[in-house]
Amino acid sequence: MSIRHARVPVDGHYLHVAESGAPAGRPFLFLHGWPESWRTWTGVMEAAPPGARLIAIDLPGIGESTGPATGGSKAALAAIVHSLVEHLGLADLTLVGHDAGGMVAYACLRRHDAARVVIMNTVIPGVPPWDDVLRNPYIWHFGLHAVPSLPETLVRGREREYFDYFYDVLSVDPSRLTPESRDAHAAAYGGTALTAGFDLYRAFAQDAQDNTAATGPVSTPLLYLRGDGEGGDIDAYARGFRDAGVRDLTTATIEDAGHFAQEEQPARVWSRISSFAG
Repeated sequence: MSIRHARVPVDGHYLHVAESGAPAGRPFLFLHGWPESWRTWTGVMEAAPPGARLIAIDLPGIGESTGPATGGSKAALAAIVHSLVEHLGLADLTLVGHDAGGMVAYACLRRHDAARVVIMNTVIPGVPPWDDVLRNPYIWHFGLHAVPSLPETLVRGREREYFDYFYDVLSVDPSRLTPESRDAHAAAYGGTALTAGFDLYRAFAQDAQDNTAATGPVSTPLLYLRGDGEGGDIDAYARGFRDAGVRDLTTATIEDAGHFAQEEQPARVWSRISSFAG
């Protein structure tokens, strides 16, 4: 697979865009979560046919995407992603977001145009079962990462070791997240990017307020995917989306995958996405 790299100027930022497939093909835009980078999507991109246009980015402030701090607000990040979509002229777009990238995709669903949206392996701030997730003692890192400065002090210089904990605990088979992938993700959070990553958590309270205020009906088709080894009741997530106004919802699980489904089972993830896109 040949990857074309570019840094695209958008809204005062330079976004790192990694692209494969046919430039005139049907577009799929992929948003990574924490602690990941654009590289988390390489297996999915390899599984796609050559006629599709596959685009993965580093979220603003992370990896090779540079620019002013966003504070981690998913609405602010969604606005930047929307500007990129317009800049690239992506019509009939399937927008795919994993983890925090899924939260950004939800903000796009609410505020901007996309033909369809896929959200993977995440809970949406302010949308049930958000409160249940916050009460879960196994989700301890939400609180730690939201503390100003402290997680940077603890993690800087130990990014690979700290991130490895999450890859190992949250995946069905940790070996599927390769050393090369782990190294690339850790490198993407060097310097100020480490703060940009933790800011994704620091913005959760504002994100929840923004999402709670936006509960009108939305007709954009949404696919919610979850690894079958991650736990959680997918029906509870479906009820939350529907109660928030999502009218066209499909849910599915990825077999033999945990939280990092796109790296654990990339071909199965692509199959679900492509079937949804029609």
